[in-house]
Amino acid sequence: MGSDKQYDGYQSYDYLEENEDYASFELAEMFSGYDAHEIPLSEDEQARMESLVADEVVVSLHDHPFYFPEDVHEDLWDYVREGRVHTAYELLAQTPLDAAFDMHLDGLSGIHSKHGWKWDDIVHDVSMRACDIAHSDYAMRCSDVDDIFRAREEGKIAIVPALESAAMIENELDRIELLYGMGVRCMGITYNASNSLGTGQGDIYERDGGLTAFGVDAVQRMNAVGMAVSTSHSSPQTTLDVCEVTERPIFDTHALAQTGGMGQRGSSDEELRAIADTGGVIGILCSTHLPDIETYMEHFEYVVDLVGIDHVAFGPDVLYGDHTSLLEVLGEFHGVELPESTMQNPYVKGLENPTEAWNNIPRWLVRDGYSDEDIRKVLGGNVVRVLDEVW
Repeated sequence: MGSDKQYDGYQSYDYLEENEDYASFELAEMFSGYDAHEIPLSEDEQARMESLVADEVVVSLHDHPFYFPEDVHEDLWDYVREGRVHTAYELLAQTPLDAAFDMHLDGLSGIHSKHGWKWDDIVHDVSMRACDIAHSDYAMRCSDVDDIFRAREEGKIAIVPALESAAMIENELDRIELLYGMGVRCMGITYNASNSLGTGQGDIYERDGGLTAFGVDAVQRMNAVGMAVSTSHSSPQTTLDVCEVTERPIFDTHALAQTGGMGQRGSSDEELRAIADTGGVIGILCSTHLPDIETYMEHFEYVVDLVGIDHVAFGPDVLYGDHTSLLEVLGEFHGVELPESTMQNPYVKGLENPTEAWNNIPRWLVRDGYSDEDIRKVLGGNVVRVLDEVW
């Protein structure tokens, strides 16, 4: 059985002097102007939920478990270029999470460059976060499956370093091993824009080029080194090509289904089934695309019906801060007009940040009568099964 969370009071970069060694910013609170929402449970349901999350591994397949500035429009770029993202240790300790795939700054990674995703940006982001996490007695970096179980037993959280794109490897396969050496255990192929590996989801012009020959080599190198592959933000053909050439199960760490009502923002049934056919797992995305947790869980059930309960988990893709404003700034930065479906909800009721999301997801599963075995699978068991094969 897992232990109670052993949060030690550490705040990011406590080993330095704020405003002397680094610039400070007013960081977001738990809720950025939105009301908290908790799914109500009966006394018996509450007891069952608490028992389940104590006894079973709980893993987020995709989140950004750190603080953004309170005023995103005013302070975001100064915060990013300071190069010190602040992990929300205290708020994560209020969740049942044993492990979380931490996607770092990703599309906002312009620490040293104008447009981000350069090698120096990623090395800085990953390494600085590693240094900070090393100073916390509550959080630990996750390098293998044993670390997830050790974190659960010790009341800690295992942070899985992950990246949403492989753009920074450019044409150097060996950089995959360097990233692995830095602790990165999961990497996407593209982040909307195309790169040397393949075509991005947001970069299809007249035809979908799919995975390149170098991309095939990169997938095989990731398989060989033991780094999980994700097809999130990849084009449909790139996703299908990855599924064809991989020798290991893969992830789509955060996805929605086109046929589940998401249109082009979602993945096709063919893509989702292809991922499942590798033995892989699809994390269900909420971000700002859905109005509330009830709609989110309807989408979860749709994907379960499509690919089976063994191939679904949760990758909410949420953070501590104003997510809608962040997406607006990100769209401006990349010169992209965000689709209406992305901006139609100012927040997702019941899933506004990792703390709220990961307290409500198991509550919903218990309230709606899912079996202990199915809850075990989707809360973390499916992800761990894949990691046992990949890592």
